Amino acid sequence: MPKEHVIDEKSINTVLAEDISFKGVLKFSTSLMIKGTFEGEIDATGHLVIGPKAVVKAQIKAATITNYGEIIGNVEATEKLEMISGAKLTGDIKTPDLYIEYGCVFNGNCSMPTKSTAQANPKEKD
Repeated sequence: MPKEHVIDEKSINTVLAEDISFKGVLKFSTSLMIKGTFEGEIDATGHLVIGPKAVVKAQIKAATITNYGEIIGNVEATEKLEMISGAKLTGDIKTPDLYIEYGCVFNGNCSMPTKSTAQANPKEKD
């Protein structure tokens, strides 16, 4: 069983609480934590945190993504993707820096362009 994680929410600009279920497009440039459910698209230049009980069904692009919960969809982290023990991700990953703790589940493909390549071609799509 995954350990309980304590997340410092004081460092996060916006938090969508556990009782929020949201569908649509999210765009942000600072930091956002999803604790409930979200379905749609995330296009951000900031830090996205997926909480331990969160379920996110989305195509995601953000600078840094920290996943404690469940993501279903393709993920592009232009700086780094962190999967913390107990996290699940079903979809393809594109990131120059990947960290996966013991106890995570990842089903998909992963491509890891260098940071200079990812920054030189920010609009390149596979």
